Amino acid sequence: MLLPYDFYRERFLVLDFSATNPDLLSLDLTNTAAFNDYVFGKLRDAGAVIGVGGYNEHRTIYRRSNHFQRIRTDEQPEPREIHLGIDFWAEAGTPVFAPFDGVVHSFQDNNNFGDYGPTIILEHSNAAGKPLAEMKNAAFQPRYSLYGHLTRTSLDGLFVGKSVKAGEKIAEIGPYPENGDWPPHLHFQVMNDLLGLHGDFPGVCSVADRARFLSICPNPNQWLNIPGLP
Repeated sequence: MLLPYDFYRERFLVLDFSATNPDLLSLDLTNTAAFNDYVFGKLRDAGAVIGVGGYNEHRTIYRRSNHFQRIRTDEQPEPREIHLGIDFWAEAGTPVFAPFDGVVHSFQDNNNFGDYGPTIILEHSNAAGKPLAEMKNAAFQPRYSLYGHLTRTSLDGLFVGKSVKAGEKIAEIGPYPENGDWPPHLHFQVMNDLLGLHGDFPGVCSVADRARFLSICPNPNQWLNIPGLP
């Protein structure tokens, strides 16, 4: 369990933040309150308890922040617009649970406009790369998982190496602006390599780097099995 919702019994809405969504043409994405009203208005209109989606989606919403213009490919600046995790849009304060046994690898407050805000990374394998616990899907055994856009209090009491059990509450979805200034949601991502990073890892990449990062960051829905998502 990652969040306190049953995706087989409760109504959820797959949200589209790609250029194919005409709503985004008239929405001021730099105005977080307006962006928030849009997201949660869509959920209310659909009678949904949560919004989901976004893995490998080519999004336009990152144009709201210069944070996503800083990557360079072949010495040329290129925007990052390919989303590498699944977003879960839900009310601030919603609890987040560890989906696998693991330990705290690292954590920090990535406090920039449009960034993750408070972030936790868990490690789910030992030094030999063996899983710390039996996974639901034996073919899908991510080494790391990332939880972004949390409350600042989610970082209280954490330390590197702290053990967590599957199903244990580890955090809460944060409000804006402390969550990186986004409508409240959880960014959940799994990685098989952290590339030497701590407390942070790209959640969005450029089109040129898409194949490389998708190979590092497999689709979390291989484990979550949310119906209607690829």
